[in-house]
Amino acid sequence: MATEAPCYTVVFEDTTESPSTQELRASLEKGSDEDRLDALRRIIVSTINGNPQPTLLMPIIQYIMPSKNKQLKKLLHFYWEVCPKYDENGKLKQEMILVVNAIRNDLQHPNEYIRGATLRFLQKISKDAELLEPLIPTCRSCLEHRHSYVRKNAVFAVYTIYREYEHLIPDAPELMQTFIAAESDATCKRNAFVFLAHCAMPKAVEWLISVYDQLTSLDELLQMSIIEVIRLDCKNDTTHRPRYIRCMFELLNSSSHAVKYEAATTLTTLTQNPAAVKGMFTVRSTAASCFVNLVIKESDNNVKLIVLDWLDTLRSKHVHILDGLTMDVLQVLSSADMEVRRKAMSIVLSMTSSRNVEEVVLFLKKQLQRTQEREFEKAPEYRQLLIQSIHVLAVKFSEVAANVVHALMEFLGDSNNASALDVVAFVREVVEKFPHLRPSICDKLTQTLTEIKSGKTFRGVLWILGEYVEGLSDIQATFQEIRKVLGEIPILASEQRLLDEAGGDEEVKEEKKVEGGGRPKVLADGTYATETAYTSAGSARLEAVKAASKPPLRALILGGDFFTGSVLASTLTKLVLRFDDLTEDRPKANALRAESMLIMTSIIRVGQSKFVTVPIDEDSNERILNCIQTLSELQDKSVVHDIFLKDTKAAYSKMLVAQEKKAAEKKESESTQDRIVQVDDLLTFRQFSKKSADDPIDYVEDLGKATGIAEVREDFISNLSRISQLTGFSDPIYAEAYVKMHGFDIMLDVLLVNQTPNTLQNLCLDFATLGDLKLVERPVVYTIAPHGFQSIKATIKVSSTETGVIFGSILWEGPALSECCVILNDIHIDIMDYIKPAYCSEAQFRNMWTEFEWENRVNVSTNMSDPRDYLKHVMKSTNMSCLTPEGAMSGDCDFLSANMYARSLFGEDALANLSIEKTEAGIVGHVRIRSKTQGIALSLGDRITMSQKDNKPSI
Repeated sequence: MATEAPCYTVVFEDTTESPSTQELRASLEKGSDEDRLDALRRIIVSTINGNPQPTLLMPIIQYIMPSKNKQLKKLLHFYWEVCPKYDENGKLKQEMILVVNAIRNDLQHPNEYIRGATLRFLQKISKDAELLEPLIPTCRSCLEHRHSYVRKNAVFAVYTIYREYEHLIPDAPELMQTFIAAESDATCKRNAFVFLAHCAMPKAVEWLISVYDQLTSLDELLQMSIIEVIRLDCKNDTTHRPRYIRCMFELLNSSSHAVKYEAATTLTTLTQNPAAVKGMFTVRSTAASCFVNLVIKESDNNVKLIVLDWLDTLRSKHVHILDGLTMDVLQVLSSADMEVRRKAMSIVLSMTSSRNVEEVVLFLKKQLQRTQEREFEKAPEYRQLLIQSIHVLAVKFSEVAANVVHALMEFLGDSNNASALDVVAFVREVVEKFPHLRPSICDKLTQTLTEIKSGKTFRGVLWILGEYVEGLSDIQATFQEIRKVLGEIPILASEQRLLDEAGGDEEVKEEKKVEGGGRPKVLADGTYATETAYTSAGSARLEAVKAASKPPLRALILGGDFFTGSVLASTLTKLVLRFDDLTEDRPKANALRAESMLIMTSIIRVGQSKFVTVPIDEDSNERILNCIQTLSELQDKSVVHDIFLKDTKAAYSKMLVAQEKKAAEKKESESTQDRIVQVDDLLTFRQFSKKSADDPIDYVEDLGKATGIAEVREDFISNLSRISQLTGFSDPIYAEAYVKMHGFDIMLDVLLVNQTPNTLQNLCLDFATLGDLKLVERPVVYTIAPHGFQSIKATIKVSSTETGVIFGSILWEGPALSECCVILNDIHIDIMDYIKPAYCSEAQFRNMWTEFEWENRVNVSTNMSDPRDYLKHVMKSTNMSCLTPEGAMSGDCDFLSANMYARSLFGEDALANLSIEKTEAGIVGHVRIRSKTQGIALSLGDRITMSQKDNKPSI
């Protein structure tokens, strides 16, 4: 008898239409083949779901087993697999003798399909030795059948039987060795070779050496099996390793992409001997070249990503192997998938050196021009990726910065705002790091002002011009270009004149009353009313003036973008201050100062008029007024001059230094040092060593990790903290549950204790869920002895990061068949097990903050006195990471604003913004949480609220 019952999938069974046992028996006896198929299918589903119906076993043997219908025979195999074959004493049922006889007849059937299907069925009942033993001679005879379908299934049938009960076929390895030597069919050979690889490795290696010269002509499946055998054999101290390396070289020329990939992967792991580095350099270079060709030729994007991941691993382990393949990897950018492009580009950026940077940049510039010349799918995203990559290379290799900066500035007027912003960030960094390029870059920027369309781009360009335009002639040229993009000054007077010329001033005062035609309208209270519309020709004229073509910067200001207007005021102030320091021509300096103050005043006045879409905001108004005040007191306050001319540039320089330091620390932590092996170094044991890129691939070990077999066990205290009490100590049944989070599943291990002196029969533990939780198993009925124990396991699937609740009850039969019940305490699922800290760029955070529609605002209520301590407390309680740099939060200040980010196991993004202020009454403020789904926003808000309550001191 099998030691444990096999596991099957629970299939939904509609109990409302389920026929009775008598009706099923009648269908089996007298029904047609269609009726019998339906009845047998219902019996199988019922058996899988825990209702075996043993009384129908003999009718199935009598009426279904003799049938010649192939569908019935196939379904019958499913039934024999799931039906109970042993009686209560663990002995084989007498009826199964008839079943064994029928199976033997099918194994001798003249139809090769029935023989093959029966041999496949034997693999499913390989744990039932009593059933298999009488079938062994017949099964062995199928190895000599004329049809390959029968032979290949016979090989695997022998394999499964030998693996479970070696004594039933003790000479199976010798049998397979003889079989594979005489076999001509490729699939049969492959199956026999797999048998030898797992049951008799020396014989598999012996056969492999015998066909060494024919490897390239073998079937693809057989080649894959050969690669697997080489991996397994190389785990041991084999003498055939050099020959195996030559085998892999041969298989790199296979026509199958799968074989190429596996051969290249195996080739990189065949040696870890540092003394053989020179020889293995060629090996790994060949493998890397094969990977690159696979990525270029393979059409499946998933395969491309997998191969690129392996290529990246190989590059990180052996830095110079891919040096000659950089331009080949660039060919992968021809793929239409953006994920493939991003992955390939990251590899290229890490491979680029001073020797090939010019070729790489030239290729990227050509790709950039291609995206501009003709539009194709995802062209803006690709253009943005190219700009970011050129940015990285230009900053890293100063010799190419001058060649690319002017080419990239052509994209400042790009309709894709993200690409233009990337160009601004690039130019800003280049102009700071390379002072000799500043004059030409600033000159080019002033010329492109008329082409810029975006307010964000304008703000970045204006800041650069305000900081780095230094010569007198350059300042005057910049003022001239700003006049062009701003239009006639004052703005309000010129707009009013346009309105007057259009005749709008007279008609603003006239309003024409038009009575609504048609039937009267019925109001909510039942009364009648007519509609009256007021139209103004003057309003139409005003709208026409607003919609008229205007210079780009003027259009932005009239459209309500006064933040850009405040940046313009700051830029003009810096230029005037610098011009005043450099020149001795006071009339010119005063003229520029007066013009700048006129522009700023004009922005404020038009912001308070009817010509703008929205009125000017208080912050922008105050900032522009500060600039006006600075220019009006030009010689009075030198401190303010230093703030405008020195402090802002110094702050940006400090930010760049901090970014470089952070990038250097990250690179240092990721870099792998060359290891020199000494003669007295310790030997490496695979079981005790960490897995690296060159380790032999062990799929058994990887499978164990994936299924959690090799998972690190938690300590005892951690396990105790996960126990939830479900019932009281005075209840008839005491229940407690150990809640374990395992990937996307919640494992409940429930312990039931019968606290009564009576036997509890037909006891059922019934769970229900609230939220995105789903039960996997159906309830099972138990019987618990007096003062006995029962352990019950339940699995619940989790589909999203939302606070879930598990509730339920325990039902059993009491005295006189009365139903007794105990309601369980609720189990609240902690979503923090599914949320992990993550990082993203500031631009990505802002984009997601704009896109996400669900927001949860939590008011701060805490007894903490330090804002930074409260930030750490929120980060700890929500598993979120802080995106705001430490330097931005340093210093002594009573205000704190920080951005936080986390990602769930289900790929959900969670954003948070903390804005707090330290007052005499304590910390006040709020936390705003945004996400794409409502559940995670509410769950994180509840988590913060609960953590604030837990942190308060007890009174």
